[in-house]
Amino acid sequence: MTTTKTVYLSIGSNLGNKRKNLQKAIFLIAEHIGKISSLSPIYSAPSWGFESEDFLNACLKLETEYAPQTVLEKLMDIEKRIGRKRKLDSGYESRLIDLDIIYYDHEIIDTETLTVPHPRLEERKFVLRPLADIAPQFYHPILNKDTRNLLQQCRDNSKLTKTNNGLFPSRYDFFTNLQFIAIEGNIGAGKTSLATKISEDFNAKLILERFADNPFLPNFYKDQSRYAFPLEMSFLADRYQQFMDDTNQFDLFKSFMISDYDIFKSLIFAKVTLQKDEFELYRKIFNFMYREIKKPKIYVYLHQTTERLLDQIKKRGREYEQQIDAKYLEQINRGYLDFLKSYPQQNQLIIDVSELDFISKKEDYELILENIQDFTLTHHD
Repeated sequence: MTTTKTVYLSIGSNLGNKRKNLQKAIFLIAEHIGKISSLSPIYSAPSWGFESEDFLNACLKLETEYAPQTVLEKLMDIEKRIGRKRKLDSGYESRLIDLDIIYYDHEIIDTETLTVPHPRLEERKFVLRPLADIAPQFYHPILNKDTRNLLQQCRDNSKLTKTNNGLFPSRYDFFTNLQFIAIEGNIGAGKTSLATKISEDFNAKLILERFADNPFLPNFYKDQSRYAFPLEMSFLADRYQQFMDDTNQFDLFKSFMISDYDIFKSLIFAKVTLQKDEFELYRKIFNFMYREIKKPKIYVYLHQTTERLLDQIKKRGREYEQQIDAKYLEQINRGYLDFLKSYPQQNQLIIDVSELDFISKKEDYELILENIQDFTLTHHD
């Protein structure tokens, strides 16, 4: 029977988007080494032993079944994946990511490749301060002092600053913090498929547009001018009612909400399909409704080329969609892009998925998740 071991790690970065580097490392550690059970705040600290930009540092507690040498090898592989290139000499240097084993249970290890507890741990305030947040009473197996005592006795006078930005122990926790995501895009962009996949993987309440039930839609594609106004009003009423019902109704068994549309699309489509006087009336009604609905924390727009949109519309085989032409799709796409110009930059993420197959290819799906992750860590606390 395999025994689970408790491991404490120190993580740091002083190149590039430092917080993003730390978070990416944490997700990879959780995926490849074990469950992260505790995570310290992030501290900003001056470089130790050489002159460079300040570091962001944190510590984490990890439960793993892997042996110490295996943990070390996996950590070095994660560093490599993030982009760190180690020098042959052992001198200090700036780095995208630095992952160190501080403790491996209470074991004392001294080999050619690994020393645990980490040497000179007691001299490094940038390690002891975040470690004290998650393991204040953990005893150093050689010095026989707990983390609090080591910190109090540490002669390192470096000034550390606790940052306001946090880290997430898993992608599940990351998506939970987003609360509400809207996946948008043109007809055939893949928004329903992506929203469904994310909801399944991260336990989200899924809100799907009920377009298939609209009785005006098949007639609209045959005669747009005649059926445009009743179609758009029908969509607006349905979307408004659904959003009010679904977004205001908390689900105890779900972690967050994700939808395959945002109600603002009603105005985008209406501007393309309605006559000027019809649109003015429509906009007045829309503005009244839009003030009351819940807005997504992140608005993800999937951009596709018109050619691929037409191809995907043809493949999914909805009879009433087969009459859609390229010009109409291009008008809708321009409408979305015009809307995004007025949407808060910190809430909108445009992802070009023209060359991606995120349903069949795991690496393409992973790329989209990383886009959402990196955007959020850059624009939100």
